[in-house]
Amino acid sequence: MPLADGVRRVKSASGANGHCGGGALRRKHGRMKWKTLLSVALLAIIPASAVVFADNVANGVATKSQVPTRAKPTSRSNGNAILRLERARPGLWLLSDQDTKIWLFGTVHVLPAHTQWRSRVLDQAMAESQELVLEIAPDKMKDGSAGLAMLQLGVSDGLPPIRARVPADKQRVLVGMIDKSKLPEALFDRLESWAAGFTLVGVQFAQLGLETGSGVEDALTTRFQQAGKPIVGLETPIEQLGYFDGLSEDSQRAFLASMLEDPTELRGEFDAMLAAWARGDERAIVASFDEEANLTDELRTVLLNKRNARWADWLAKRLEKPGTVMVAVGAGHLAGPESVQAMLQQRGLATKRMQ
Repeated sequence: MPLADGVRRVKSASGANGHCGGGALRRKHGRMKWKTLLSVALLAIIPASAVVFADNVANGVATKSQVPTRAKPTSRSNGNAILRLERARPGLWLLSDQDTKIWLFGTVHVLPAHTQWRSRVLDQAMAESQELVLEIAPDKMKDGSAGLAMLQLGVSDGLPPIRARVPADKQRVLVGMIDKSKLPEALFDRLESWAAGFTLVGVQFAQLGLETGSGVEDALTTRFQQAGKPIVGLETPIEQLGYFDGLSEDSQRAFLASMLEDPTELRGEFDAMLAAWARGDERAIVASFDEEANLTDELRTVLLNKRNARWADWLAKRLEKPGTVMVAVGAGHLAGPESVQAMLQQRGLATKRMQ
């Protein structure tokens, strides 16, 4: 298609969109060091399908009475989040040519209830978009596909006991979190290490005062459904969970161990992550990924870089079709030298930051 002001051809992926190496970012933003992978994971590593996993596993394996009640956000933590996000301007980019506009919006999959994150520019982008594209289509999140995929891929016999799969200094925390989950430890013994980590995500959500259904994607879905606009997905639950299932055991155990963090420390890091996302601070997000020791090379390659490359291919092809769409994915996928925007640059396409 002919090119317009919103998209230009570039020769390389360096420098054109404000992307730079992690070293420079670390020097400038050394204070933004998040020690727990969960804070990073909510921006990119934990896929959308994992958000509903705890409930789906409970429905498929245990009984409803065994599912832990989601903790209500405390007035203090919830109030801090609302106060900080009153003037939120999370990152928003535009990829376009003469007859196509693709809005790229970076999300957080789960937020404190009543968090305010919309802006005039974002509302305008939603209003003019004829279609919403998420990591997974909402109908696939509600029809049991995610739970079925988890049971298919995440449950195995003959695994080492779950306690043997975490460092000795994390075992006490593991036992406490399993107890909070209201699920039997014997069930965790049968879960692959990555699947056990997903189950514990639900416990961490409760400790942070978060509830499924409170994320950016949920609000976007409601808005587009009310307008009668179609919503599609870039991936399926079985594809997303398959990325984790294909990880080495070392990377799976690194992910599992990262879920076993002190809730007090996690609260502060979650607040810092949320603030960085809300102000659209791409450099702080990149620095956090660079400094996260538990983010192994394999985790970064499989769960970030390769997915970003596939999505960039999808976007380049979608640009050939006229119309306006909004693509909303975890904000971590839209930050740094291996971001979706950088992958687009490698294909000769550049995005323009609009917020």
